Amino acid sequence: MTGSSETGRDNPEFLAGAAANMAEVGAWFIREVFPLEAALMQFLHHNWRNADDLADLRQDVYLRVCEAAMRQIPHPAKPFVFAIARNLLIDRVRREQIIPIDAVADLDALGVATEEPGPDRGAAARAELRHLQAVIARLPARCREAVVLARIDGLTGRQIAARMGITESAVSHHLDYGLRALADMLYGEAAEPRRAK
Repeated sequence: MTGSSETGRDNPEFLAGAAANMAEVGAWFIREVFPLEAALMQFLHHNWRNADDLADLRQDVYLRVCEAAMRQIPHPAKPFVFAIARNLLIDRVRREQIIPIDAVADLDALGVATEEPGPDRGAAARAELRHLQAVIARLPARCREAVVLARIDGLTGRQIAARMGITESAVSHHLDYGLRALADMLYGEAAEPRRAK
């Protein structure tokens, strides 16, 4: 093969057509896609919690949109742009193979399949929860209050002491006793908690 072919990139007609197509895509992008930027950024922010990635995600969306538009300009633009954004987010999630809890806000909005627990697993979880509630109910009242405030409400020892009107060392004592009693009742042999000393 010598020289350039009539349909090759060195062909002046091919280059003129490509330039015209680029100009058409550019005009379309400015007219149809660029005005969607605020909505696109809101969509990305809502579905991808790592704010440091948002500018890169937007650029990747724009790149994919332009590459596709070079083949054929889509009409209407908005659903096309948001489908590209959605697919890009799904690709990122799949590529990372892990989904941190704060990375993706709403997997349903992205259309990512999630593994739903079966009815038997749900029933077992409800039975475990009822058992745990019954065991917690058997704790002495002050001990139960300290354990619930610490382990369920997530309060610190200082916050628990202020709420219960006791010292932090008393909170620590109630927590130590309560957690040991829970472990005994859940995993040990004691049916009732031993009395605190």
